[in-house]
Amino acid sequence: MEKTRQYSAVIMGDADRHRGLIGLTKVMACAVALVLSAPVSGLASSPVLEAGTLIQVPSGQEVTFLDVIEGEEGAAGTAIRFRFLAPRIAREKGDVEFMQAEEDMAVLCQDYALPHMMDIGADMPAQIIIVLSDRAVEFGVADPDATQFFEAYRPEDGMCIWEGF
Repeated sequence: MEKTRQYSAVIMGDADRHRGLIGLTKVMACAVALVLSAPVSGLASSPVLEAGTLIQVPSGQEVTFLDVIEGEEGAAGTAIRFRFLAPRIAREKGDVEFMQAEEDMAVLCQDYALPHMMDIGADMPAQIIIVLSDRAVEFGVADPDATQFFEAYRPEDGMCIWEGF
């Protein structure tokens, strides 16, 4: 969205230099070409949540979206899990501690999970659970070698309110 705004500002600024029908036609042709060449995800207001999508987080670690597990009943009611791969949280070879990952999980809830749910018009669950895992782990299957961090948030008034586990 940001690139689209920047490009439209440049195009609209060029309109002052290109007065008349020919100038306006050139500006409009540029605008149409820009819109047609822009990826659909760049125009959407929600973040792209496709498996393997790289997401920027405060710790600087590479986090990729894995999947969503919906319709699960938890202690607080219906929960939805957004699962992400974060290899740098691994016990033996990782360099991102829980305290750093905790901030990452808050950002993943606030900037990715919640906006995505709002944009698709999903019913808000009682909890949004953010899961970071150093490797792909099948949901519901124990993997003693995997490192996983979990945080629970209550969606309220467009915010992710930390609930903790």
